[in-house]
Amino acid sequence: MDSSVWRARLLHGLTAVLTLGVLFAVFFVVPPAQGLGYYVRIAFFHIPVAWVSVLAFLLSAWWAAKVLRHHDAHADALSAKSAQLGFIFTVFATLSGAFFSKLTWGSYWNWDPRQTTIFVLMLIYGAYLTLRAAMPDPARRARVAAVYSLFSCLTVPFLVFIIPRFYFSLHPQPVLNSSGSIDMDPVMLATLLAALLDMTLIFWGLLYHGVAGHPPQGKAGDTV
Repeated sequence: MDSSVWRARLLHGLTAVLTLGVLFAVFFVVPPAQGLGYYVRIAFFHIPVAWVSVLAFLLSAWWAAKVLRHHDAHADALSAKSAQLGFIFTVFATLSGAFFSKLTWGSYWNWDPRQTTIFVLMLIYGAYLTLRAAMPDPARRARVAAVYSLFSCLTVPFLVFIIPRFYFSLHPQPVLNSSGSIDMDPVMLATLLAALLDMTLIFWGLLYHGVAGHPPQGKAGDTV
């Protein structure tokens, strides 16, 4: 059997075991948080999907740079799929955040700074996906989308990490607080780290499964 098949099966197996372990820890091990109670369980989904969305957008830009430099069709496929998954994970982060908002603040949407910036991020990458869908020529699509991905990536750290810190927010303190330290129960922290790893593995599995199912042909951007 091909080694790539074995690697894929191993990845799927590890991911399944880790997912079950994280779910068990979240529902049966993690203690209630002060001020949040068991609503804190939402964070073990919300934070990992938010992390993966950032990772996906950064990787999309990385492969976009390879498209522009090497006219690599495989890199174009990876960049497009990574951006698509990043958009989906951003939607999951938004929905889980809205659910948490309803439980804690009484409203699904308050235009809180973090809600506003993640909404802007969805618009940016929704436009990226629309742009790709609107361009039938593969070579031109690859090059234009790569440029768009690189410029879009520049907004990610500002929208996710920088701008929300300038304004008052109802959003709980991030894991790494403003003083640069981690203030979290050790069991919660261990579970969160496991959840982050688990969601990252899920992302990699979806990414390569999606690209393997639609192998690119030739080079990207040759006729631009």
